[in-house]
Amino acid sequence: MERERFEQLAKEALESLPHDFKKYIDNVAIMVEDYPTGSARRSTGTPGGSTLLGLYHGVPFKHRGPFYGNIAPDVIVLFQKPIESLGGDEETIRRRVRDVLLHEVGHYFGLSEKELRDIERSSGDES
Repeated sequence: MERERFEQLAKEALESLPHDFKKYIDNVAIMVEDYPTGSARRSTGTPGGSTLLGLYHGVPFKHRGPFYGNIAPDVIVLFQKPIESLGGDEETIRRRVRDVLLHEVGHYFGLSEKELRDIERSSGDES
């Protein structure tokens, strides 16, 4: 898939979030990269051979105090090639992009990996 189309899917996924969540998302850049770097893998504890689909880097919303401001944006990175490598047509990739973005937005709100996996399992929506 062309990068521009993949980025459009990411934009659509962000726009599709419920207003009750979107109104709290501020100072966040959504980026697309082909693959995670070695440092991204190390920072998440992702072992070699495992697939890393996305990454959140920043100060989680629940840890921001009254003096939070004037800082560089938090970043959510979606890794295009690993997402595409899981296969499927454009609609499948669209759903996967949304799932990965939702997962990383969960980290933005301060949820741990375990909490997110529990939520995904209970909703039957494991990515």
